[in-house]
Amino acid sequence: MSLISRVRAAGGSGSAVIIPLASLQSRELKKRLETLLPAYEIAKMKVENPARAENEVRTACARIFDGDPWFVEGQEERAALVEALIDNLFGLGPLENLLADESVTEIMVNGSRSLYLEKAGKLSRVSSPFTDDETVRALIDRIIGPLGRRIDEASPMVDARLAEGHRVHAVIPPIALDGPTLTIRKFTSRVITLEEMCASGSLEKDVREVLAGSVRARKNIAVSGGTGSGKTTLLNALSCEIDHGERIVTIEDSAELRFLEHPHVVRMEARPPSIEGTGEVTIRDLVINSLRMRPDRIIVGEVRGGEALEMLTAMNTGHSGSLTTLHANSPADCVLRLTTMARYAANLPVDVIEAQIGTALDLIIQTARGADGSRFVSEIDEVAFDGEERRCAIDPLYTRKSPDAKGHWSRVPEWLFGASLEKEEKGGKSECPRQQAC
Repeated sequence: MSLISRVRAAGGSGSAVIIPLASLQSRELKKRLETLLPAYEIAKMKVENPARAENEVRTACARIFDGDPWFVEGQEERAALVEALIDNLFGLGPLENLLADESVTEIMVNGSRSLYLEKAGKLSRVSSPFTDDETVRALIDRIIGPLGRRIDEASPMVDARLAEGHRVHAVIPPIALDGPTLTIRKFTSRVITLEEMCASGSLEKDVREVLAGSVRARKNIAVSGGTGSGKTTLLNALSCEIDHGERIVTIEDSAELRFLEHPHVVRMEARPPSIEGTGEVTIRDLVINSLRMRPDRIIVGEVRGGEALEMLTAMNTGHSGSLTTLHANSPADCVLRLTTMARYAANLPVDVIEAQIGTALDLIIQTARGADGSRFVSEIDEVAFDGEERRCAIDPLYTRKSPDAKGHWSRVPEWLFGASLEKEEKGGKSECPRQQAC
């Protein structure tokens, strides 16, 4: 008698079955596997030789099917059941296929109640594959366990990064009132260039030339915007314009930047404190340390606190051409946030900090997300320090209201043309927006 027949016999009729058949088969297969291959042996093999562990599981499953041909009758059903078990034991279970889907940019698990996906900047709800909150919690533990992180009632929140570079954030009860919550932000394995962003409509052609010229001219740039507005994507695209003869030092809270072609990149990642509360390495520590590494360019993935002061100091002491991002609603808010964050590090007068910002930064690039979910560059401002007013002044160069609207240039900075001429002398083509600006 097959499993479905036994279930129906026990329940009286197939309609009385509350738990889906596939879930029952999966549980039964896992239970039988435990008798042939105990969990502690699988865990040991996973550490020593993951490929061998997976092969042993597949072999054990084949023995189970051979010993009970009626357990799962079809070959396709057997193969699907084994793959699901492999994903649960070695991968991210029901989320494995979603991570493999290139169109999915964010996965949001709200306990076992709901599962949302972001595609092309828009959220959509899909059926949740989790039967209970304990399954979600087990998945969270399986994700962060190999990363040396922990999550429990004493420390109910955690940030981590998967081996593929995807960012993971988890919150569990008692903080998460409706069950364990898991958010995974995906990052593509390939680098999106300025040309590709231009082709997709995120940038206009003249904006692409201005941004590329700004990087070649070694201008210090801050990319500002809201969550999910494309700051990291743009920062990575800008970094592709850096000359291959330069040494780049990147500093990130969670390593997300990709450098597939640049030959000289030193990547550093901050480290949270251990379970004992020791060993923490902050972004600020790494920025200070990077100054001793002979960098041509310093790229800080995102400034969030006191490291802003060290970053501004680095930009003002010979490390031109540095890049960073931060959360802000506008270039004016960007200056305000930098001022506030710098005061975390030192209780300096506001005008002194604004002087640092005005002399350190050259451009602020604002990113935004349209109503349809598309991301675009909405504003480019030049930054300077007004000595008479004793304040940081920002001058809008370019504005764009929406992804469907055409951007408007008020002017283009003169130093840009020097960078364009330099590119032409090296044999490259340059499209200068001087005519459009005028």
